[in-house]
Amino acid sequence: MADIVFRNVTKRYGKTLAVDDASFAVNDNEFFCFFGPPLSGKSTILRLVLGLETPDAGEILIGGRPVNTMSPAERNVAMVFQNLALFPHMSALDNVRFPLVERRVAEVEIKRRVADVAAKLHIGHILHKPPGQLSGGERQRVAIARALVRDPNAYLMDDPISALDARLREETRVELKRIQRELGKTLIYVTHDQEEAMSVADRIAILEDGRIRQIGAPAEIYDRPASTYVARLLGSPMMNILKSARGEAGVEAADGTIRIADKAAPTDAVEIGLRPEDIKVRPWLIEADGGSGRPARVFEVEPLGGYTVVTLAAGQARLKALLRGQPDIRPDAMVAISCEPARVHYFGQSGGALAR
Repeated sequence: MADIVFRNVTKRYGKTLAVDDASFAVNDNEFFCFFGPPLSGKSTILRLVLGLETPDAGEILIGGRPVNTMSPAERNVAMVFQNLALFPHMSALDNVRFPLVERRVAEVEIKRRVADVAAKLHIGHILHKPPGQLSGGERQRVAIARALVRDPNAYLMDDPISALDARLREETRVELKRIQRELGKTLIYVTHDQEEAMSVADRIAILEDGRIRQIGAPAEIYDRPASTYVARLLGSPMMNILKSARGEAGVEAADGTIRIADKAAPTDAVEIGLRPEDIKVRPWLIEADGGSGRPARVFEVEPLGGYTVVTLAAGQARLKALLRGQPDIRPDAMVAISCEPARVHYFGQSGGALAR
């Protein structure tokens, strides 16, 4: 078993609180992702798991055993660092072989494991080269291969594919997910790319300033964010957060441009959240819409092939709608905007999500 548990773990660097009373459990054989902006504590958590840092408070357990006093070698955890940490005087092949050679694995087994991981990551043709002759993406794949050849309790990866081009990054993250399932190992993955977090993780932990704000499956967090912070962090374009007020028929926002006929809306809601894909946009018709709200003005139109992002000026607010295809909408057109009540998110004074 290689479940990883943090119990009230805190880590400071001088006056900087990098990890603030973090408690969570990563299940055995789980692909678990830490997601958040820079300096939110993601890499520090990995270093604490690996044993490169010691917590100031709290307890860390791997496979049910406390490891606070164990060395990195004793923890048997494989790490892919953000800076890769490849040996410059060795070939790519020797870098990949190194963990197995150090553990005195039989040469036949070393060759088998190296050949297997090289095929999975498409690096067989570059293994003879030193790191200095490899591109950034090739070096990252070599670093990932060096971790995968081992048989550790868990794998830790700190933004391992950020240097790859878009197509190869997509292929590699799919491959990593497949490899993790095949190996049946716990994998903790750190990224600042929301698309990566949503696509590969079984569960995601959202971080802010060293604190865990929400943990859950990607779809769960996306559909039911715990706060405005989490709501804005996942989604592209991000969720529109608007000041709201109670109206005669429900909730109003954006100076009356948006009216939600939801009498079950929480009475203490001060903001609403609308996902861009949930906003409906249609031409403004005075005879149909004049008595029910105010028009919004199309500020900008961004065609993206299968989708179009429309920026709307709604009262004093700017919001984005994500529409299918390439609708015939032009800047400065007046439109009516709406959203199904079931797709509206409500937030209270402190920014926390409210239940209906």
